[in-house]
Amino acid sequence: MKKTHLNLIQDYIMITLGIFLYAFAWTAFLVPAHIVGGGVTGMAAVFYYATGFPIGYSYLIVNAFLLVLAFKILGAKFALTTVYGISATSIFFMILPEFITSGLVDDQFMSALLGAGLSGVGIGIAISNGGNSGGTDIVALIITKYKNISPGRIILYIDVAIIGSSWFLEQDIEKLVYGYVVMAVFAYALDLVLVGKNQSYQFIIITKEQTLIAERIANEIGRGVTLLHGYGWYSKQETDIVMVIARKEDKIQIMRIIKETDERAFISVARVQGVFGQNFDKIKI
Repeated sequence: MKKTHLNLIQDYIMITLGIFLYAFAWTAFLVPAHIVGGGVTGMAAVFYYATGFPIGYSYLIVNAFLLVLAFKILGAKFALTTVYGISATSIFFMILPEFITSGLVDDQFMSALLGAGLSGVGIGIAISNGGNSGGTDIVALIITKYKNISPGRIILYIDVAIIGSSWFLEQDIEKLVYGYVVMAVFAYALDLVLVGKNQSYQFIIITKEQTLIAERIANEIGRGVTLLHGYGWYSKQETDIVMVIARKEDKIQIMRIIKETDERAFISVARVQGVFGQNFDKIKI
């Protein structure tokens, strides 16, 4: 229990750090440049540019409404971290403008890149530690209950619509383009944090030198190797297939071993979504 409590505290510290970076990126870069991004924050930013109503309050109001709607439609499916994430994000959006009164850079393109990248990293840190900032994720869950459409596509449509709405506010094509740049860079930075560092590959190797290749991968790289019993339908011969799951940094070395051992080997390399277990990631539930 003591270890569980310590891990929980560490998770909340990292979630708070990630959310702080997210709010800081908006406050220091995107909002001073009047650039609109996606999500509820983008919606709140549009309302702020039009009326001057603080982003922190509108972010909290919209998310509170979405939470009530979600509880009514979906039931109690939301963890405490979702409520915490929404509350912490709202608080940071209320506090940070008191200390950051102007943008940290003057160039709009740099503001878009830095704001999008830093906010993506922040949300990535929060999500990787079990956090959730709510927002359009909740809308996606509600819609997918009634419609057969992927949540990712719903979020994309919502973000495109929110950013597009900034045209009616300022009628500036340059800022509209910057908004879509923010959306793309944010998604890239988020993906980099969530899967970039721990990205893994699955190798399926069909070769006559399966024993030698398996030995070299195990001894030189230190990765586990599995031999799968197979049957070639064309050759009508039985053979062992080498299967390896390895980190991104091992990919080049594995390919070099295969080439040096059997240049005629048939290789399939696939990027895997997640690998859990010994020497890989731990399951977080």
